[in-house]
Amino acid sequence: MTPLLLVAIAVVTVAFVVAFIRLLLGPSLPDRVIAMDLMATVGSGGIALYAMVTNHGVLLDAVMVLSLIFFLGTIAFAYYLERQGEAP
Repeated sequence: MTPLLLVAIAVVTVAFVVAFIRLLLGPSLPDRVIAMDLMATVGSGGIALYAMVTNHGVLLDAVMVLSLIFFLGTIAFAYYLERQGEAP
């Protein structure tokens, strides 16, 4: 394993921990949802790093599908927030 991969794994781990702290301490619902989205994105990056370390390219397909699902979840939440301000 190269030193660059070790640094990348450390950065991904720190980013995940910081996002988890924001999830726990977030003052509002949008802050927490954004933290969850960031954790999903960083998790996808972690899986991609693991695929690079272990030479399993099939994991990159899973990362692509998960990223699409996370993106659609973020769009759904944005739509929910937009509709929340409208009168019924």
